[in-house]
Amino acid sequence: MLIDAVNDHVRAPGTRMLDLCAGSGAVGVAAALRGSLVTAVDLSRRALLSARLNARANGVRVRARRGDLFAAVAGERFDLIATNPPYLPAVGELPSRGPARAWDAGRDGRALLNPICAAAGAHLAPGGALLVIHSSVCDVQRTERALAAQGLEVDIVLRHRGPLGPLLRERASQLWADGRLPPGSLEEEIVIVRARSA
Repeated sequence: MLIDAVNDHVRAPGTRMLDLCAGSGAVGVAAALRGSLVTAVDLSRRALLSARLNARANGVRVRARRGDLFAAVAGERFDLIATNPPYLPAVGELPSRGPARAWDAGRDGRALLNPICAAAGAHLAPGGALLVIHSSVCDVQRTERALAAQGLEVDIVLRHRGPLGPLLRERASQLWADGRLPPGSLEEEIVIVRARSA
């Protein structure tokens, strides 16, 4: 979904694009294949190595930066920021290593969404857009409000309703207890939230 949304927003070669929480780099590579100047940011060294290798395998260049969200690109602005941050609600502390770091995001699933929403506007070029993939279990309206509070124009550009994935299905009773899902529900909606600067 996020790659589809990115492809809809890359309209000209030279678009400065930030792939935030890049993981394997798939989103950034897709943008680079359309002529974007891509910077991939992730906290994981392995993720960035994967992003570099995937870029090379596809014959494109991606500038890789290791760091905590926007700290890796302090002072820079982008025409397009795309992010698929960890957003699964989880019990306990944020993992500092291992595979769970790629998806667990605190009790409400917003440990990374909140700082991304708070800082995104400062990293968008005039007319730029932020695209965030988001689950309905993490309060989409809260994200919309946080981005709108920065003076950004916010809307939903893609929606998909379907069954919970394996990890969320395992946590269904927690989601019901927390009121993140109606009792007995095993479905979520995945959306792409877009926020545009003036």
